[in-house]
Amino acid sequence: MRTRSSLVALGVLALVLTGCSTEAGPKARPGAGDPGPDALPTKLEALSADSCFTGPQTQLPKGCEKYVTEVGNTAGSVHKLAKAGKTVNQPLDRDATAIDQAVGAFRQAGCTTTATPGGECTQALVSISAALTEVKQKVSQLATTG
Repeated sequence: MRTRSSLVALGVLALVLTGCSTEAGPKARPGAGDPGPDALPTKLEALSADSCFTGPQTQLPKGCEKYVTEVGNTAGSVHKLAKAGKTVNQPLDRDATAIDQAVGAFRQAGCTTTATPGGECTQALVSISAALTEVKQKVSQLATTG
């Protein structure tokens, strides 16, 4: 009888202890987030290898959704880099704003569902490509001049 009551007590204790835990399992790790200005040259190289960058006139806009999202995320790093010095690098900041505007035009036009090239979606991709080209040139100049 004594063994049985000990087992019951252990069972109750185990239930109480598991009920007290506030953690349901391993905690989720935070997302990678913005890699920051130091990773910008590498990110720009990767984006400029995408076919949505190299041939925006011939791409299906809905196929460029991920690319446009990545470019939009990169604009934030460009803004940070432009504002990182003692004075704001106005040309670089303007180029980042041009990216923001072109990405906004792509999204406003509903290009994520457009299956044929042409029109305002293709124009938005061309604008993104042009702005990204400018950013890449300026970031490259900064890297070589310090």
